[in-house]
Amino acid sequence: MDELIFFINRVLISGTVLGSIYALGAIGVTLIFGILRFAHFAHGDMMTMGAFIGFVLASALAAMGVVLPLPMGFVVLPVAMVITAILALGIDKGFYAPLRARGAKPVTLLIASIGVTLMIQGLIRLIFGSGTKTMYVAGETKDIFRFDMSWAGGSRPINITEPQLIMFAVTAALVVALHLFLTRSRLGKAMRAMADNADLAQVSGINTALVVRVTWVIAGSLACVAGTMLALDVALMPDLAFNIVLPIFAAAIVGGLGHAYGAIVGGFLIAFAETLAVFNWTAVLRPLNAVLPEGMELPANLALVPTEYKLTVAFVILVITLLLRPTGIFKGAST
Repeated sequence: MDELIFFINRVLISGTVLGSIYALGAIGVTLIFGILRFAHFAHGDMMTMGAFIGFVLASALAAMGVVLPLPMGFVVLPVAMVITAILALGIDKGFYAPLRARGAKPVTLLIASIGVTLMIQGLIRLIFGSGTKTMYVAGETKDIFRFDMSWAGGSRPINITEPQLIMFAVTAALVVALHLFLTRSRLGKAMRAMADNADLAQVSGINTALVVRVTWVIAGSLACVAGTMLALDVALMPDLAFNIVLPIFAAAIVGGLGHAYGAIVGGFLIAFAETLAVFNWTAVLRPLNAVLPEGMELPANLALVPTEYKLTVAFVILVITLLLRPTGIFKGAST
């Protein structure tokens, strides 16, 4: 039973946490690609920017003496989402819209997004420094819930933190809200139509400028949620989401570029692939030592990939997808 509990703690919970982050980030990436037809490499730094906005708002509330039962970083999340969405609109208007107006090719927009990445990182380091900060302000602590499993014969508990529980609930709520928006609202249907065929959508009378603005609002808002939830779970730093840009893009491509549901599936697929690859299977298979021939035993570490090479898993899955099924699971845009 202890082996199963260890698997739940290290794989199921960790994979779901990572999958939630990847899914929220990949939705923004895939929407931007579907509507604007370019890979937005600055999306990871938009996540970091949203987290720092949440940090500023939470610190301001703490300075005013506000005390709440939930983490302040989570309480200010709706306001941080609005501010991040406005900044995302400003980034588009200041950098990408002029290039689109001049008929710039997707590769030009991609290179521009790399420049935006460097600018966002530079501004964050200039304002907040390069050190690590915590989203838990005014003496807040990260609560850990331990579920006793002695009733099932286990000697160790199932551990889950408060921000992880919040992350699961928020991710589920946002996925449902996005589904209803895309399938029930007129604007959501217009976004899907434009993602399928932008030229046909324009001649059909769809307000493409409005669709572009809404796309940035959704992408910026979800980036803020993903960044803030990640910062609550680990720590806040200027390169918070820089190292997960590749898994996020891999998730979007594996799911199918331009397909929001594919981004969700791809996010969880990549997350669990990474988690399973670095998991030490000896911890679960150790009972097999009793049936192995004398003098033989399982190695101390049976992880498929060392932890420091975790990102290579996403890269391998990405390459295999590009080679075998470039349109992804849900047959999105060809990559």
